[in-house]
Amino acid sequence: MLIFGHPWVPSPSLKKVFSQEDLAKIEEGEIVLLEPLAEAIQLAHYCREHAIPFAVTVNEIRNALIANALEADFIVCQQEDGIEIQPLAERYLFDAKVLVLIEEEKEIERMARFSIDGVIFPSAIVQTA
Repeated sequence: MLIFGHPWVPSPSLKKVFSQEDLAKIEEGEIVLLEPLAEAIQLAHYCREHAIPFAVTVNEIRNALIANALEADFIVCQQEDGIEIQPLAERYLFDAKVLVLIEEEKEIERMARFSIDGVIFPSAIVQTA
């Protein structure tokens, strides 16, 4: 299981990006976070074309399928959405990893029981400056 934002586990941050100017502020090792997908589709294409690792926040199965088709590295979602999306990701052999937002360490175990690819704490998500 991937764990982003836990103080004991080194991990890259996901940086929210809303424009190409924001993309210029991304440092090596950071992952671009796009949300919502409908408004960030051009940025997703740009990231894919320039081999910039990116994640997309989704709240429905349709957008998870589209994010994977766009070659997103990660699909970020709420717990209940992740529980629905993860089996589809396995069935359709997604390249994207499903990351579920959690607030507390004890939620790691619950997500592991659902075979979720990874979890992400809010501390791993940062705004562009």
